[in-house]
Amino acid sequence: MALIVQKYGGSSVADAESIKRVAKRIVDTRRAGHDVVVAVSAMGDTTDELLDLANEVAPIPAPRELDMLLSSGERISMALLAMAIHSMGFEARSFTGSQAGMITDAKHGAARIVDVTPVRLREALDEGAIVIVAGFQGFNRDTRDITTLGRGGSDTTAVALAAALDADVCEIYSDVDGIFTADPRVIPRARKLDTISSEEMLELAANGAKVLYIRAVEFARRHGVLIHARSTFTSSEGTYVLGEGMKNPRGPEGAAMEEPIVAGVATDLTQAKITVVGVPDVPGKAAEIFTVVAKSGANVDMIVQNVSAASTGRTDISFTLPKADAPAALKALAGDQGEIGFENLIHDDQIGKLSVVGAGMRTHSGVSATLFEALRDTGINIEMISTSEIRISVVLRGADLVEAARAVHTAYGLDSEIEAVVHAGTGR
Repeated sequence: MALIVQKYGGSSVADAESIKRVAKRIVDTRRAGHDVVVAVSAMGDTTDELLDLANEVAPIPAPRELDMLLSSGERISMALLAMAIHSMGFEARSFTGSQAGMITDAKHGAARIVDVTPVRLREALDEGAIVIVAGFQGFNRDTRDITTLGRGGSDTTAVALAAALDADVCEIYSDVDGIFTADPRVIPRARKLDTISSEEMLELAANGAKVLYIRAVEFARRHGVLIHARSTFTSSEGTYVLGEGMKNPRGPEGAAMEEPIVAGVATDLTQAKITVVGVPDVPGKAAEIFTVVAKSGANVDMIVQNVSAASTGRTDISFTLPKADAPAALKALAGDQGEIGFENLIHDDQIGKLSVVGAGMRTHSGVSATLFEALRDTGINIEMISTSEIRISVVLRGADLVEAARAVHTAYGLDSEIEAVVHAGTGR
């Protein structure tokens, strides 16, 4: 008997028929002799619909009340799922995040888990019940308020439960069959991976891959949780995310003789670029700029500084950040323009980021050349470049991103002979 934590996203529980399908899968796992704990998201697009409703009644919704509202979506789906399991003759008990012992800090809308005390869940499991937990939410002990974890919070809930309960595996279900070498909506011939390292998955998630969220992957790596990303709509094995020292659950026969150089290609259209033009090329100016940006709450990704013009002694500094953070960063920089001494600001929200990720980059030459040759042959210009030990990212025009991704995917030999299947169309 194993203890299995399962997480089902919004597309997996989008309607009554979907909920019954998920309930059957859970019951089948219980019939196989396993204890089951389930973290569930809100149905379909419920969270987005609730956000829209909140913005209709209040231009800036109160954070505490917004969390109270948004957390209701998961409570609906958890109760319906428990009812469906009951109708199949099995005991199921649903728990909110606070009832499940999901303790967080006090930051509404983006709370972080600080502790998990799953006392009631243990009791329910010991009494033979299937446990259903509302994902995406928790409870702060000091304020005694409900909190939400932000986007991808249900993934993080599932991994945190798996860690606290010492589960054998955390199965993350969505509408695709696992983790692919690229988003199958962007590149239909993306190939499903049998395994991927948590290090590679972190880079892909941080650079636009949506099948797993970065906070959940980081939590799993830190606490030694085995993640199995698979589809709600099929019974086939998906992709295992292996942390350091983890054995491949498929066994030695399932392991390739040598890991591929490139594990995947990620795309991201959610970023903008700000260029600070005419910055005095003297020590401390970059520090001044990014101190101001940090105080605005913006999360900076890539940074490029041009060579100083000898005639003017000035340079340009460009950086990328989430589109939603750009207005605050621009306002903060404009407010300190006189003190910093730059000439003007340029805002560009029509960019796309393409990232190539693979642990094999450490030991193989020519990876960068393949990327740049593929973009050259497609006639696509590169605006910025950033690298890590196992990643190369480039910024280019957003309109060119899909064409670029397909060319690069083919150049690395990642194309599958058959097209990937996206069962429900969202990837979550």
